[in-house]
This record gives sequence, structure tokens and C-alpha cells, in this order.
Amino acid sequence: MGIYLDYNATTPIDKRVLDYMVEVYTNNYGNADSRTHDYGDGARKIVEKARKEVASLLGVDSTEVFFTSGSTESSNIAIRGLISYANTVGKKHVITTSIEHKAVLETVKSLKNEGFLIDIVDPEKDGRISAQKIIDLVREDTLLVSVMHANNETGVIQPIEEIGEALAEKGVFFHVDATQSCGKLVEELRSTKYTMLSLSAHKFNGPQGVGALVLRKKRYKLPPVKAITYGGQQEHGIRPGTIPVALVAGLGKACEIANAEHEKNLEHCLEIKKEVLNLVENSGLEYTLNGNQDYCMPNTINVSFRGIESEALMLSSKQFCGISNGSACTSNDYKPSYVLTAMGIDKDAISSAIRISWGANSEISSVRDNILELLEIAKTLAF
Repeated sequence: MGIYLDYNATTPIDKRVLDYMVEVYTNNYGNADSRTHDYGDGARKIVEKARKEVASLLGVDSTEVFFTSGSTESSNIAIRGLISYANTVGKKHVITTSIEHKAVLETVKSLKNEGFLIDIVDPEKDGRISAQKIIDLVREDTLLVSVMHANNETGVIQPIEEIGEALAEKGVFFHVDATQSCGKLVEELRSTKYTMLSLSAHKFNGPQGVGALVLRKKRYKLPPVKAITYGGQQEHGIRPGTIPVALVAGLGKACEIANAEHEKNLEHCLEIKKEVLNLVENSGLEYTLNGNQDYCMPNTINVSFRGIESEALMLSSKQFCGISNGSACTSNDYKPSYVLTAMGIDKDAISSAIRISWGANSEISSVRDNILELLEIAKTLAF
């Protein structure tokens, strides 16, 4: 099977997380909202412990953490949950970027049907958004700005700290999609001023199907976000539905591990990145790195090999490397990458672009051996 190098799509679950989840599934099967017996009390304690672990990782209060099914749901709640407030105060202008994940981009676009005005900012050619361009678009009726921390296709890190600082002064809500950076760029997220943040457990060795929405309090009050689905009062009414205790426990455990190990994990990922870049540089192939490498995740490269179709390379090398050419959420769509298109990259380079991403449990020797095989195959496909 070779080596898995598509960590930006999803990560292998950490065995410590899985073992803890199995323990919870086996021994704590109560409903966390059942208040009449010990089974419910036990489940509730596990949920609240997980909530504290998420809060600790992000440097927030546990009362600001709300569990969801993942970043897509969190982002939908953060954005569409403000519609009622927007109508009340008359602020219906929203700013986002053209390189956001579809969970944000399509949700923001849906606001047009509610009478909102939308500004979508393109990145510079290096994949970074200009913070000043965002700030310059803010006006009196601006309700919300939504910007991702790290792009899922290129790994380019966006200037959310600068944007957050400016928006805090202007009193504009700021949503950060931290799907790719949560558990990795820990200190950066802790130091950023934001109103709302979305995360998914499966992007940092937790289980699929669970995530969180962080709503930061101001003067002890939560942002005026309302539920977008109907049901019970779970998660203080922000996200109705029975809390999946074992999944939430898995998210909490993943946060606990990331809190303890993120520094050494980043160093390890950076070591792998240096090795991969060195192999590419010495391959003899003509290539271009897509995205500013001075502001890039240490576990990601997006590279175009000139004259080599990415689809052909991925299929020809899949016995060695599990890689991709973009977001897993759009992998059934063979249209050119909308992220690379927004960056102004030419069509030939886009059609030859692949994304390679790895994690803390990737072995550098295995990465080296299998990337070498990929590069040898690439040479046979060049034209």
C-alpha cells in the first residue's frame, strides 16, 4: 500500500484516542443529558472533561466550547446563526476570501438569498490574503469577516492575528476556520483575537464525525449566534441533538495529546518537509511550489511538476503514496482547483499540481523512500 500522505484530508486516529473511545463506548453508554441516574452523570462528566481539554488547547474558557459534528457544521452555525441578529441591527455585509473551504465559501454565498451583501477577496499569487485588503473593505454595516487560518490545498498560513486585531477595534465579528491548524499552530491560535472558531477532530488524529465551535465571550456574553437546526437544548441550544459521548471523548483526548506534544510534532513535520523539498529539488524534474513557503504549514506542500498530469501521477504512484490534488470535499469534481485558480496560477500548472501532506506519526525514512519512487514514476510521465 505504500505510505499515506494525505493528512490534510484526514488523519489516522491516534491509538491512545481510539483506546479511550472504546473504553467509553464499553463502560459509559448513558445519555449525557439524562439527569436521573448515574449513567447520565458519568457520561456528562466525560463530556465536560473533554470540553475542558478543548478549552485548554485553545486557551479559552470551557463555557465557550460547543460540540458539533465537525468544522462544516460549526462554520454553518457561526455564519448562518447570525442572520436573526443581522436583521435586527441592520448589519448585512460579510467579507470572506475566495480560497476558503466550501463549508465557509458556500455558506457565505447562501446569505445573498437573505439580502446580504458579500465581498470575496482573492489571495495574492503566493496564496496569502492581504490583511489590509480585508480591513479596507470593512464599513459601518459589516457584520462578519470569515478567514481560514491555513489553507487545506496549499498549506499557506493566513494573517489572522493581524486581521483579528483590526476587527476587534472595529467591533466586527471574526470567524476563523482552524480546521487545518488546530492542534498544530497552538500558540498562534491562542494569541489571535476572534469571535468564533471552527475545528474538526479528524484533522489532528481524533475521530471523524465530531468537532467544536468556539464562541468567545465579550463582557461575559456570548456572540448572538442562534441554532440553525431545531430540537432539544443540548449545547445550550446552539447545537440540538444527543451528544455522542465517545466521539466527544475522542476529541478531548486528541486535544490533550496535542497540547502536550504539538511542539515536538511540528519539529518532526518540519524535518520531513525539508527532506521532501530536498528530494524534489534534486529530482531533475521541472517544478513549481504553489504557495509562499515562508508562511506555510510544516506538514504540507503543493507542487506542480511541469508536463505531468496530476491524475496520471497519482494513479501511477498509488502503490507507493496516497496523495491528492486538492480538497477531499471536491475530489469527485475534476474542474481545476478553485484555490489555485484564485491565486492566478496558469491552467497547465494547476492540472499538474499535487498536494502532499503528512503528520507526527509519519516516519521520515518511509516518506523518503516512497517519495523517491513517486519522483521516478514522474520522470516516466514527463512530456
